[in-house]
Amino acid sequence: MTGKRQFSVFSFQFSERRESNARRISGACGLLLKTENLKLRTGFTLLELMIVISIIIILAAVALPQYQKAVLHAKETTLRDDLFQMRKLLDQYAADKGHLPHDIQDLVSDGYMRELPVDPITDEARWDTRLGDDPNSTTGEQGVTDVHSLSTDTGSDGRAYSEW
Repeated sequence: MTGKRQFSVFSFQFSERRESNARRISGACGLLLKTENLKLRTGFTLLELMIVISIIIILAAVALPQYQKAVLHAKETTLRDDLFQMRKLLDQYAADKGHLPHDIQDLVSDGYMRELPVDPITDEARWDTRLGDDPNSTTGEQGVTDVHSLSTDTGSDGRAYSEW
């Protein structure tokens, strides 16, 4: 030997002057191995994923009927309000003009409404209008006396929407 120390890293022999390079390389390799081990240990097992998915499915099964009930309640509330407002406007029209409108569209054309509301149950802007004798008419004319939904479904109160 020429006075230089020899040492081994990963079964390679290095001299003392290459010692700093060898230590840097061994440190980087050790860090790489630690990182690879950490990558293998992180993540979720199949059992953990199945448990989380099962909990999500149970929560969805509980929440979905409540959501559908809330949507139905909102639609029924909107229908009640729309019918109330249109009936009120029919009365205002009759008081202002002295006769009932011949068609529900007269409320829009004479500026009482911007447009006919959409029936939240049928998703159409069509309504069942009931014609009746105009009490203000001297000639026995008829006009729109009431408005109802065209839906044949039954509401949450047990009555058909067409009877509201």
